[in-house]
Amino acid sequence: MFKGSYVALITPFDGDRVDEDALVRLVEWHIEQGTHGIVPVGTTGESPTLSHDEHKRVVELTVRAVAGRVPVIAGAGSNSVREAIDFSIHAEQAGADALLHVAGYYNRPNQEGMYRHFEAVHDACTLPIIIYNIPPRCVIGVDVDTLARLAELPRIVGVKDATADLSRPGKERVRIDKPFTWLSGEDATAVAYNASGGQGCISVTANVAPALCAKMQTACLEGDFKAALEYQDLLMPLHEALFAEPSPAGAKYAVSRLGLCGESCRLPIVPLSDATRGRIDRAMERAGLTG
Repeated sequence: MFKGSYVALITPFDGDRVDEDALVRLVEWHIEQGTHGIVPVGTTGESPTLSHDEHKRVVELTVRAVAGRVPVIAGAGSNSVREAIDFSIHAEQAGADALLHVAGYYNRPNQEGMYRHFEAVHDACTLPIIIYNIPPRCVIGVDVDTLARLAELPRIVGVKDATADLSRPGKERVRIDKPFTWLSGEDATAVAYNASGGQGCISVTANVAPALCAKMQTACLEGDFKAALEYQDLLMPLHEALFAEPSPAGAKYAVSRLGLCGESCRLPIVPLSDATRGRIDRAMERAGLTG
């Protein structure tokens, strides 16, 4: 089972190329800070604007840098089944521990189409698969009954839920009769999601505040929601500020303030306004985060 604080890892750039040294440095820092797992080349990792070769290289570097110390859930999702299978097979060969697969954005498949997409990916590899349910980006979402049906496949082992519907874990738990992982994909509601049955979060904010996010998730796992809420209250202004403009510009700016990498994103993500930079600075100071 995957649980705790998983970072939706940014992909650092040096100019227009992937900054491999900074990527390895970030992975090491996350492990030192207590992050429970690494998720490279998801949305926050700017997978839509990475080439296929860059995508695969980031997975390889991450797995190598982690060296088995924490789980690596490699982003492998695509609206193309063939592309998703190619990324999945590569991640398996690279040594990733699991895969993150998103629903069919832009294609807008119905529930049967999504089921068959995930089924095809499942049948093409042997790694555990986390379903990424994020209707705000995909337009369509994975219905509760569809997720329960997918969970009948042996290697569909969890969901990253970015629906912000806090009733989902309860509805899904009564339909899924096997060990299964519920991970929030939305920082601002992560504690409430855990109180409804979740076991962790794949977090954007963990890029900036890995130790605090890990402590918050550990408190949830231990049933200490009073402590978890204290961490969440400390982090809430940062959760909000990081998404004041399109992600991951906010996270990259914040990490650059810590001196760990540059803040460059690839178009169409553009640099932050001065107002948002100031907002992030204040939120970081409130949380005790300094470079």
